[in-house]
This record gives sequence, C-alpha cells and structure tokens, in this order.
Amino acid sequence: MESVFTQKAARVLRVLMLIALGCNLIALFLVPTAVLVNANDPLGGTWTFLAGLFHPGEDDIQAAGAAFLLIAWAWCWATPHTFALTAFLLCSGCCTAQILRQGLRVVDTILQGKPFSMDNAVSLRRAAVCSFVISGAALARTVFSVCYYRSVLPLVTYNALFVPIFAMAGLLCLVMSALFHQAAEMKAENDLTI
Repeated sequence: MESVFTQKAARVLRVLMLIALGCNLIALFLVPTAVLVNANDPLGGTWTFLAGLFHPGEDDIQAAGAAFLLIAWAWCWATPHTFALTAFLLCSGCCTAQILRQGLRVVDTILQGKPFSMDNAVSLRRAAVCSFVISGAALARTVFSVCYYRSVLPLVTYNALFVPIFAMAGLLCLVMSALFHQAAEMKAENDLTI
C-alpha cells in the first residue's frame, strides 16, 4: 500500500519537475532580453515586451521583436551592470536546470523500484555542487553590486538571500547523498548475505 502511494507521488513529482525544467529552459533563452528591457525599469518592462511580442497590436512588428530576442544575446554584455546580471541569471538558470535533471534521475529510480542505489547518491552530490555554485554566484553578484553602487542596499535583495538558502540546500543534498550511499552499501551487503 505504501509503495503504491510513493509511486503515484513520484509520477506527479516527475510531471511537475518536467514542467519546471521546460519553463526554466524557456526562461534561460529570454534572460538577455529581460535584462536589457529591465535595465531602467525592473520587472515592468519585461511584461510589456512579452505581452507585445505574443499579442501584437496593430502597429507592432513581430519580426522586430524576434530579432531583438536574438540581438539581446550580444547587447547584454555591454555594461558592467547588465553583464553581471546576465551572467548571474544564466549561471543560476543552468545550475537550476541541472538540479532539476538530477532530481528527475532520483525520481526515475524511485519509479523503477530501486531507490537505494549509488546513482541517487551521485545525483544528489551533483545537485549539491550546483547549489553551491548558485550560492557562490549570488555572493559574487552581491559583492559586485555593493562595490558598483557603493551602497549596502544590495545586501537586502534576493541575491543576498540566495547565498544562505542555496548553501543550506547544498549541504542538505550532501547529507542526503551520504545517506543514499550508505543505504546502497547496506542493501548490497544484505543482498550478498541472502
């Protein structure tokens, strides 16, 4: 009975993780555009741009919007501010995609009925490394912002919050990796004794 519930929960989790991974990959492609549109208007300009791209008005040209999506990949590296923001978002997005991919691998082993395998320990260790990379990137961006703006206000942004959150997530993944490693070894020993 417990196994059936776990399998159903794992299937639902797998679908949700696939949706999150798809959204993450789409967002990665749109990062430079969002950075350039938001250079002077945080968050407000992205929504207007995307709404105009997907629902053009009478005088909007979709080809120009699509061209801007591609040209933004070259322009986003022009100033120190847009460079730092683009690099941080791309690094975090790639690491998040890798964390989701490793999570999918863990869920797949659960669906196969082999949750205590060395593959899960390796996947969780990779997810931990990616969490530490996000934490380090957030720390680097926070330090850059404090120096660039000559203000302590960047210390109260989401970047500063990412540092301890992803560091703790990395530590949690390392602990879980060690637990899965030990459980896989114990399972292998038990299989040999029978």
